[in-house]
Amino acid sequence: MEIHDALQRAEQEAFTREPPKTLKGQIGFLLKQLKSAKAVAAQLGITADSVNRYRRGARKHPPKDIQQKIDAAVRSRWQPGVRKRRQRQAAATGGITVETRARFGYTAPIGTTDDGRFRRLTVHLPPDYARRLFEAREAGASDQEMRGIIAEGFKDVYFQDGGARAMGLSDVTFTDIDYLDLDY
Repeated sequence: MEIHDALQRAEQEAFTREPPKTLKGQIGFLLKQLKSAKAVAAQLGITADSVNRYRRGARKHPPKDIQQKIDAAVRSRWQPGVRKRRQRQAAATGGITVETRARFGYTAPIGTTDDGRFRRLTVHLPPDYARRLFEAREAGASDQEMRGIIAEGFKDVYFQDGGARAMGLSDVTFTDIDYLDLDY
């Protein structure tokens, strides 16, 4: 889920307007999106009566876990057009920047060290990798499959420098992620 979360954070940085901050504004937005208090309640794990109380302002302070669910539901639905436009741009021309601290290992020729070690890297991957990453997420790929796409990008761009060095390097592994941040 690390890569899914990082993609979601990167999308939210692209917002051109801030999502609603007040409880009434957030509930109102969710009601417009989901069309009924019952649907909002099912999404949040509360009752439809609670949704209506929040909408009217009769209840102003939900429990912390419910407030977090409300915030997450609003952010996940906010400005879908902006998100899609940024994804298309990254997949066509912009690419994606990956900043991470993780353990990288690789399969290399005999006589070289292939022990994995922690590295802190910031690498800009070409648009093809951004496109593959977005397509994999849309297809419901696992975090492991998405790690493979990023590892392949690191192999091509960072370790092999686009074919200028380390040509004997075959598989790069990308494990033990300490942190991961994406930008596009």
